[in-house]
Amino acid sequence: MVNAAQTIWTDASSLIIYYSFSILGALIVLVVGYMLSGFLERSTYRGLGRFKAFDETLRKFFAKVVRYGALVLVGVTVLAQFGVQTTSIIAALGAVGLAIGLALQGTLQNIAAGIMLLVLRPFRVGEYINAGSVAGTIQEIGLFATELKTYDGLFVLAPNSELWNSPVTNYSRNPVRMNEIAIGIGYADDIALALSIYADLASKDERILQDPPINCFVSSLGDSSVIVSIRYWTKSPDWFPTKLDFTKAAKLTFDENGITIPFPQRDLHFIGEGAAPKFPSKSRGTARQARG
Repeated sequence: MVNAAQTIWTDASSLIIYYSFSILGALIVLVVGYMLSGFLERSTYRGLGRFKAFDETLRKFFAKVVRYGALVLVGVTVLAQFGVQTTSIIAALGAVGLAIGLALQGTLQNIAAGIMLLVLRPFRVGEYINAGSVAGTIQEIGLFATELKTYDGLFVLAPNSELWNSPVTNYSRNPVRMNEIAIGIGYADDIALALSIYADLASKDERILQDPPINCFVSSLGDSSVIVSIRYWTKSPDWFPTKLDFTKAAKLTFDENGITIPFPQRDLHFIGEGAAPKFPSKSRGTARQARG
């Protein structure tokens, strides 16, 4: 009986000592690994900051990936301290990752698209874009979605995959933009005078660049008017206000110089004798009113 008790105590002592060292080793690995993962996160964040291609959001994302990857390795190492087979753990993690990837396929597409948008930068915060069915000023580029503000102040949250898979027109990227304004004048009006008014207004507006040169021309002949046009270049932020101001100034100056902007009109030609309709004359109408 005594021998049996001694044997049990000896075995229990051996197990306690064995697992005590395992627990102590696991705690050391856990603490050191946790501190190391934080160090790797900060180092990755600072290191990526040296490259202009990496956005703030992208730097944080890669830093978190490094941190959590290190923590996964720490967890596997801790379990190995207790004799757990690491190959089975890695296989289980792979299966779990595959299942999560299939379940979150759309979300992962948005993340991948967000990374590509942050790396390639087809647009930046503050730029006005049009992509697919979305148009507005970029407020924030996230990993899952991009925030935009429309011209009338609406909030739009667009999935990154939609922006990445659509042609993007960036109205703010280039420093200068061309504008074309076309106004119809009457066929009897002085075309040369209208074109000189265009050139004079453009030369007086400091926002309109003189290089590339301003181009004034007759662009087409309409049903009721001659279309006179002007093409000029401005800095991108001045494009829209310049268009509004120039159009208003052109209308006022045309009025001052007797240049008309005609309404649509049609000339009717009647063929054959008696084909034209007969309208009552003013005298007959006046006589009828007098008799009444």
